[in-house]
Order: sequence, then structure tokens, then C-alpha cells
Amino acid sequence: MKSHELFRQLLKDHNAKELASGLNLSPSTIYKWTEPCGSTGSGAPNPLDRIEQLIQITSEPRQLAQWVCQQAGGFYVKNPESTGSKEATPVIVASNKIVQEFADMISLIATAAIDNSINPEEALDIRARWQELKSAAEEFVICCEERNFLPIHTRAQAMETNNP
Repeated sequence: MKSHELFRQLLKDHNAKELASGLNLSPSTIYKWTEPCGSTGSGAPNPLDRIEQLIQITSEPRQLAQWVCQQAGGFYVKNPESTGSKEATPVIVASNKIVQEFADMISLIATAAIDNSINPEEALDIRARWQELKSAAEEFVICCEERNFLPIHTRAQAMETNNP
């Protein structure tokens, strides 16, 4: 979905005048955001277009996406890159890898809680590991849907190469 199409959807549920008032803009600006920009349309770049531009030009697009998701009460999970390859990769190996990811998370929690408390540094480690686990789990589910487990194998090999 393109950003101007999303703004059209928003206007089905929200009044343009209310949105404009809340953003200190004119209703005509809100309506311009519902039209395509560029040579084929008379629209104006909207805030979503600006976010997309920031993601494209920064070296840390994940930080921007994560911040947007946090504002909406969620968490950003990057989809794995499709290899385009449908070569056979064993599902059992991929399944074992995701189970190991969960086991590592449980081990981290158990180690941190051994003294019956979790200090701030341990909490940060748990948060970081949890975020990695959510991404790994999403990658696994997408690979299941695509019936292609090569991205999991590729990521695991890269991690083994970087952390011998």
C-alpha cells in the first residue's frame, strides 16, 4: 500500500478537519496527502513519505522503524530477505535452531534470576535477547509460510563465521 492510499483509508474513519486541527495544518494539506505525488499526481509528500525517506538515507533504518512501532505500542521485526532459491533445506535443522534460540533465552533468564533478583544490566541483556528471539521466531514463521528455510541456514552460517 502506498502512503497516500493509507491516508485515504484514514479519512474513511477520521474527519480531515479534526486531523488538520490536531496537526495544526489546513484540511487542504490533509487532502493533498491522499493524492499521489510526482508527475502523475497533484499530491504533496506526507509524513509517511518523510519516514520512508529517513529509512532509506540513514545507516540505521531499524532504529527508525523500531521507534515508530514503539509509538504504536508494538515492536519492529524485520522480515528475512528472500533468497529466491527454493533449494531443499532441512526443516528439522531449522526447527532445531529456533528451539535453541528459545533455550538460550530461558538460560539467560535462569542465570540472571539465580540470585532471586534481576539487576538493570541483566534486564537490558534479557530485553536484547528477547528482541533477537522475536525476530528469529518471525523469520522462522515466514520461512514456514514460504516453505524455504534457506534464510535461517544462511543467517546461522553468518553468525558462526562472525562468532567462531
